[in-house]
Amino acid sequence: MSHEEKNDTEKGLLQRFLTSSNRWVSLARELAWVAAVVGGIALALFLVSGTWPAVVTIESESMVPHMNVGDLVFVVSADRFGELQTWTTGKETGYQKFGDYGDILIYRPNDAPNPPVSIPFITGGVHPIIHRAMDKIGEGETIPKYYNVYRGQATPARYVPATIRNNSLVLMDGTVVTPQNADPLVGYVVQTAIKSPHAGYITKGDNNLVSDQGGYLSSVSGQVIMPVREDWVVGKALFTIPLLGYLPLNIVPVAVILIAFMIVWEYHSKKKERSAGKKGKKKR
Repeated sequence: MSHEEKNDTEKGLLQRFLTSSNRWVSLARELAWVAAVVGGIALALFLVSGTWPAVVTIESESMVPHMNVGDLVFVVSADRFGELQTWTTGKETGYQKFGDYGDILIYRPNDAPNPPVSIPFITGGVHPIIHRAMDKIGEGETIPKYYNVYRGQATPARYVPATIRNNSLVLMDGTVVTPQNADPLVGYVVQTAIKSPHAGYITKGDNNLVSDQGGYLSSVSGQVIMPVREDWVVGKALFTIPLLGYLPLNIVPVAVILIAFMIVWEYHSKKKERSAGKKGKKKR
């Protein structure tokens, strides 16, 4: 056994892993470093935000124009930086967030599981919904439905009572609401016949015609979305960074590309080292 081989066997396993020139060990070392950095960032985000996931991505146009597809949303726990506000309480206090009254909730509809990373055909569950908290109702109360005829084109300054007749919105004085006579600054609230089995928040996408709860149009796996219980709330939106959310939206292909790049880079580096070694020997 040579002196160099003897020294190698005397080194600890960790030291050998850190100093080995084997290409596969080097690749594993780099992957471990990446995992450590990502893990450190994730831990820091959790400590700051107080919830997980600490960042989510806007995947649809339901919050346009206040949030757009590809926006990366930083999330904090519901009670961090102030008590969670709904549209109703925000209207009274003047509290606004992302262009309208109230906070933007990130929640698991009907307590649906949320996978840390979504892999097609492998992971189950659904991603959290990112919508504005409109109001909070108690157990046994009827579920209201909020309508905004203009959707994201205009933000209502108030919501007035209405009913649904023949699939049309009708005001208390009998006026049928149409796109021609609807006021851009007025929204409509309809009381459904559905009673909530528990206390919870009513939520709505700013660019959606109607709120999430209380109707057959609002479903997750064929179920009517119920008011959001406190323990279904992941957190509230703090701020967004445009376009950066496209990275986690495509996390699997991005990870594959990065790993492939690292393998190619490692192979290229070792090839250059061998080539340089051969040239050195020839000069001698």
